[in-house]
Amino acid sequence: MLRDFFQKKRKYATIPSERSKKDIPEGIMSKCPKCGKIIFSKELDKNCKVCMECGYHFRLNAVERIHYTLDDGRIFEYDSDMISEDPLEFPGYKEKLVKQAEKSGLKDAVVTGEGTINGFPVVVAVMSFDFFSGSMGSVVGEKITRAIEHAHQKGYPLLIFSTSGGARMQESILSLMQMAKTSAALKKFSDAGGLFVSIFTDPTLGGVSASFATLGDIILAEPGSIVGFTGRIVIEQTIRQKLPDNFQTAEFNLEHGHIDKVVHRKEMKETLAQILDLHAVKKGES
Repeated sequence: MLRDFFQKKRKYATIPSERSKKDIPEGIMSKCPKCGKIIFSKELDKNCKVCMECGYHFRLNAVERIHYTLDDGRIFEYDSDMISEDPLEFPGYKEKLVKQAEKSGLKDAVVTGEGTINGFPVVVAVMSFDFFSGSMGSVVGEKITRAIEHAHQKGYPLLIFSTSGGARMQESILSLMQMAKTSAALKKFSDAGGLFVSIFTDPTLGGVSASFATLGDIILAEPGSIVGFTGRIVIEQTIRQKLPDNFQTAEFNLEHGHIDKVVHRKEMKETLAQILDLHAVKKGES
């Protein structure tokens, strides 16, 4: 009828079909977990994965960290064929190792090697939280120890970017042994006059913070990084007291003398270059 033709039709919201959802490429946008801002992933990458709205530092994997830190993002990698085994035959550990490697694209939670920063040669160890939460097992400890020994032999400064949830429980005492092994290697390196710059990234906890990560001649940290031994909930339940809101942050540790400087990611490479320049041995000097 003519009346029906002129009758207002109801407007309905359009809900995308599952197919149309799949047609939208993943990874185009990223959401800041701190302020909630939606950011184009390419813009975020250009900003060193730091939120342009609130300054939140997104976590980086080892490959990204190397890209932002070393000249041309290039590293001559050490021990790239080293992988974790299952020495204690811990239930499900082998399968988890395979899944972690597939998820992260790494063979374990640290990448070691040598490269340059503004032309200064360095040995680096870069931990990655996306492999088993950066936990330290036998391979992580061995690769870091070997990196320290390489720095000792070559006379290069040593940089370690730490991020970890702690020791890897699936390797039990073999994991805890890495704390002593890495610390002993650093003592020899230090006695020989080697420079070790330790950089805390979010989070650095457990056996890593209780060993090599806190033994740096200079200790830096990214803003907002959580640094400590155990989590605040465990501490509060143990001491039955409420901890400060900023407890264990890089800023809290700086205030209490545990860190030398909190450095924005976009300034990290230049800061490291300045440190290397200050400690460089000129020709003819010993």
